[in-house]
Amino acid sequence: MASLVTRLQNIVGDRTADVLEKSFGMTTVNELLRHYPRRYVVRGELTDISTLLADDEVTILAEIEAVKLRRANGKNLLEVIVTDGSANLSLTFFNQAWREKDLKAGRVGMFAGKVGVFKGKRQLSHPDYQLIPDGDDVDAAVAEFAGKFLPVYPATAKLPSWKIMQCMKLALDSLDELADYLPEDVAKEFNYPNLMKAFSDIHQPPDLDSAANARERLTFDEALLLQLLLGQRRNEIVKLVTKSRTPNTPVLVAAFEAKLPFKYTAGQIEVNAQIEKDLSNKYPMHRLLQGEVGSGKTVVALRAMLSVVDSSGQAALLAPTEVLAQQHFRTIKKLLGELAQAGTLQAGSIGTEVELLTGSLSTAEKKEIHAKLASGQTGIVIGTHALISDGVTFADLGLVVVDEQHRFGVEQRDALRMKAKQPPHLLVMTATPIPRTVAMTVFGDLDISTLKELPSGRVAITTHVIPVLEKPHFLNRAWARVKEEVAKGHQVYIVAPRIVNPNKKLTEREIIAAQLLGEEYLDNEQMSAVEELAPELASGELSGLKIATLHGRQSSDLKEQTMVAFAKGEIDVLVATTVIEVGVDVANASMMVIMDADRFGISQLHQLRGRVGRGSVAGLCLLVTSAQEDSQSMQRLNALAQTLDGFELARLDLEQRKEGDVLGRSQSGGRSHLRLLRVLRDENLIDSARGVALKILGVDPEINHLPELKSEVDKLKSDEAARFMDKS
Repeated sequence: MASLVTRLQNIVGDRTADVLEKSFGMTTVNELLRHYPRRYVVRGELTDISTLLADDEVTILAEIEAVKLRRANGKNLLEVIVTDGSANLSLTFFNQAWREKDLKAGRVGMFAGKVGVFKGKRQLSHPDYQLIPDGDDVDAAVAEFAGKFLPVYPATAKLPSWKIMQCMKLALDSLDELADYLPEDVAKEFNYPNLMKAFSDIHQPPDLDSAANARERLTFDEALLLQLLLGQRRNEIVKLVTKSRTPNTPVLVAAFEAKLPFKYTAGQIEVNAQIEKDLSNKYPMHRLLQGEVGSGKTVVALRAMLSVVDSSGQAALLAPTEVLAQQHFRTIKKLLGELAQAGTLQAGSIGTEVELLTGSLSTAEKKEIHAKLASGQTGIVIGTHALISDGVTFADLGLVVVDEQHRFGVEQRDALRMKAKQPPHLLVMTATPIPRTVAMTVFGDLDISTLKELPSGRVAITTHVIPVLEKPHFLNRAWARVKEEVAKGHQVYIVAPRIVNPNKKLTEREIIAAQLLGEEYLDNEQMSAVEELAPELASGELSGLKIATLHGRQSSDLKEQTMVAFAKGEIDVLVATTVIEVGVDVANASMMVIMDADRFGISQLHQLRGRVGRGSVAGLCLLVTSAQEDSQSMQRLNALAQTLDGFELARLDLEQRKEGDVLGRSQSGGRSHLRLLRVLRDENLIDSARGVALKILGVDPEINHLPELKSEVDKLKSDEAARFMDKS
């Protein structure tokens, strides 16, 4: 008898085990049984050949009438004509002449596959088949091959679905009774089968209801194990000891709030209170702050940083790009005024030093900032990955703020936290709204705060789609509209997906290199490019306007000069890549034109348009696209134009893209434990699992009273998805 850890060689033989490992990375019975069917084909009723329809998945019982081997397009083509007495059907096999030995006229067999049509005739190409030995019981053979519900597996050419089905049968037949890690009372509460029956019912279902219940049980397992892991992770954070960072006399905080030119929104007041409470704890804050573009996250983060400085600590803000780091630096210096001038002639009686540390600084400039951080002279530092370089040390790092966390490698975030002498408080910010279920599954070990209101005075953004295939004249009107905005004294962004179009077909390596520079190369097609579009517009539709470009290949100095000039109103139109996606804040910018808008994701487009309408002037965003009217791309753009609700758009984005693209490869499956769980579809299941996990951990945080379940959670801890989330 076998167990879940039995090697596959002992079950299916060396040759098949080798193919299973090479095709799917499977080595044990457990890994094989967790290769779940995509769907089921009903094969209880064998189909009459005369009733077959194109694209049907069918199984037929038929007699071989004729076999022909001939050359076609330079290949050997074996054509087998079969009949069920009412009609004929052609079976075709390319370069498989050896099958002629088995497939002889007069033999009876079952043939299964997808019906195709070639030159008006129905056929099965490379069908699965099983020939019935002469004298065998045909009915018994049919039942063996074509059970009522035949699972269809993710398969390869070397390992077709029916071969995987045979491997599953061998594995299930060899299994001893399994110890079930799901507590009996939980299984009973949700009416789930035990583990052995779940495996049996998903791979060899007696009916579709049993298959569905088995799949739900195995999906619930994944959700529960993940919630237990995240719950334990939260418990571990609470066990860590750190300094309380709530000052006895919040001097800087009070001075900062007194000079703010606006009042906090209700959401900001609530989140400020949550963060203040977190910072007062003796264990580190671990909070995610999400909010729409312009909802005031930076002000909330700055207040938290000042609170840490007030309690004689230091704060570091890590940004993904120099443009964003520079923007944060300018915004924070502007908000603080003389409070950020400590050590200068402009300083008041209270204040701190605020520094910007990026890779483009000279060695001497970096050394000076390093010395101030090490001595504690600098209270707040804003920077890129330069913050985590070897030369950077802190006197007392109390708070790490990570902006747009999804853009950082896990190691980068972790490296900055490791620079603290004791665990620092952590505040993660994102302007990409996260659907609730993603928050529960990917960020479940963080406390989550959400800012939904926009500050008073903000105006709505109107979005329109410009379908250039259907209505090319709309684009001319768009350029006229740009001129009108500039004539009113406002400024305009034009976003293009590329810096420059390649003059040759790019290799995969070149495409990856371009993406690292912030270029949105998706393929080798020609599309709008900054360096080509800007001069074209300057000499054509937008002649007479002051136009500048901004993209990832420019030097840091040039990017900084361009952004400062744009912020001062010295540039009318900025033609840029997505480097302006986050953090760029120019209140006078009232309009954005996004070229080839179908090339961007929904959430990215939503972020981009958030750059306009940031002052008191209404914002306008035009999405220019050559997508077909009835395409999914056009549906996405129309959906974006109809709503400003980032959470609704994030959900739509997740529905339309592969979850792996959104959650990262670790969360999407591969060899991880998350094979069935889908964060949108399984929202109710995740809710239920979270409730069960909290109950279990409430009784016993180490799960020692449920050893089988504890063992499964421990396995998940070593899984790559767990490693990703442990560091997030």
